Amino acid sequence: MSASADPNQHAKGTTADGAVTQARLVDSARAHLTGNYRQAPIVMERGEGRQLYDVTGRRYLDMTAGIAVNLLGHSHPRLTAAIAAQAGKLIHCSNLYFIEPQVRLAERLAALSGFPRMFFGNSGAEANEAALKLARRYQQHVAAAPGRIEIVACHGSFHGRTMATVSITGQEKYRQGFGPMLEAVRFVPYGDLDAARAAISQERTCAFVLEPLQGEGGVRVPPPGYLRGLRELCGETGTILIYDEVQTGVGRTGEWFAFQHAEGPGQAVQPDIMTLAKGLAGGVPIGAMLCSDEVAKGFEPGTHASTFGGNALASAAALAVLEVIESEGLLAHVRAMGDHLGRGLDALCAAHPGQAKESRGKGLLRGLALAGDAVPTVTACREQGLLLSVAGGTVVRFAPALNVTAAELDEALALLGKVLAA
Repeated sequence: MSASADPNQHAKGTTADGAVTQARLVDSARAHLTGNYRQAPIVMERGEGRQLYDVTGRRYLDMTAGIAVNLLGHSHPRLTAAIAAQAGKLIHCSNLYFIEPQVRLAERLAALSGFPRMFFGNSGAEANEAALKLARRYQQHVAAAPGRIEIVACHGSFHGRTMATVSITGQEKYRQGFGPMLEAVRFVPYGDLDAARAAISQERTCAFVLEPLQGEGGVRVPPPGYLRGLRELCGETGTILIYDEVQTGVGRTGEWFAFQHAEGPGQAVQPDIMTLAKGLAGGVPIGAMLCSDEVAKGFEPGTHASTFGGNALASAAALAVLEVIESEGLLAHVRAMGDHLGRGLDALCAAHPGQAKESRGKGLLRGLALAGDAVPTVTACREQGLLLSVAGGTVVRFAPALNVTAAELDEALALLGKVLAA
C-alpha cells in the first residue's frame, strides 16, 4: 500500500468479524495480563515495511518502530530469512559454550565501535545492569578503591525498569512505590558540566552514566562541549564514563553510535562503557554492554552471566541488521531523512506557534515539544492512523524505521499537522 493511501482504509476482505475478534482479545488481555501497561485498545496482527495492520485490517503508519526497535521496518526479507535459517540450525545452547553467531557479532561490533570487549544480555535494562556491576567491581577489585561506589546520573534520564536501573533513572514517576532505591546515587542536571564537576569525587564516585541524547526524557540534545567536557572530567578523576545508547545506538542518529558524532560530524567522544539494545537485532530481544580492555578486567569467570544472552538466534538477527544497514547505505539515508523530518517539524512549529514550541533531535530520533500534555495529540494521531509516542510528557516522539521514505514522513507530518490544527 502506498504511503499516500487513506490511513483509515481497511484491507481487502475485512469483515465485521475482525472487530469482534479485536474486542474479544482486548477483553481477554485485560482479564489475564497484569495492569502495568496503558495499551491502546487495538490488537496488531502483522506489519510490512513501515505499516502495521490490526486484526480488523486497519492500516497504521508506524513512526514508533516498536519504540525505536524495528530498525529495518516490519518483515524485512533479509532479516526474516536470517532468523528462519538460524532457527532451523540452532536457537539456544547457553553460554556454557562459545556460540558462532555471537562471536561473529562481537567481532563486527568491535570493528564498528572501537570497543574490544562485550557482554550480551536480552534487554537494555540488563545491559545497563551489567555496566553498573562492571563499574562497581572494577573500582573495588581492579582500581583498589572500595570507597568509590556512588553513581552519578542525570535528571530526566531513563535507564530501565529493574531495581538498579530505575534507581539511576532521573524521573521520580518511575521510582514511586518501589523504594528504597539503590543507595549511593546522585542526580545532576543534564547538560550542566559545572554540576557534574561539583558532583564527582575521586574518593566516592564510581561512574557517571548518561544518554548522549536523552530519549524518554524528551528527546534532548546536550549543549556543545558537554560530552567532551565529561570525558575529560571522568578521565582526570578516574571515574568510569558510561553511555546508555540503548535508544540512540545502531544507526538511529545517523552514525553507528551517537558517541561517534557527539560534538559534531567526525567528532567522537568515546566512553569507557557503552550499552546497546532495542534496534540491535531488529525486534529479536538482545542487549549488549561494550567496554575497554581495561574496564573489562572487572569481570572474571562467575562474576556475571545471562542464560539467554547473545544466543544463536538473537546474534544471527543482529548480524543481519548490521549487514543490511551497511549494504543499503542506511546511515546516510538516516541523516538525509532526519534532516527532512527536522525541517518538517520546524514548519509545524511555525504553523502552530501556540501549540508547538520546539523541534528537537538528531537523525531519526526527533521530537516536537508541545505547550502541554502530548498524550491527547498522540491519541488523536493514532485515531487518524498514525503511530507516534510520548517522551518527557510534553514531547511527540518520532523514531521510525531507518529505511523510512520521504513520502512516509510527509504523510506523518501532514496527519500531525491536521491534528494540531483541529
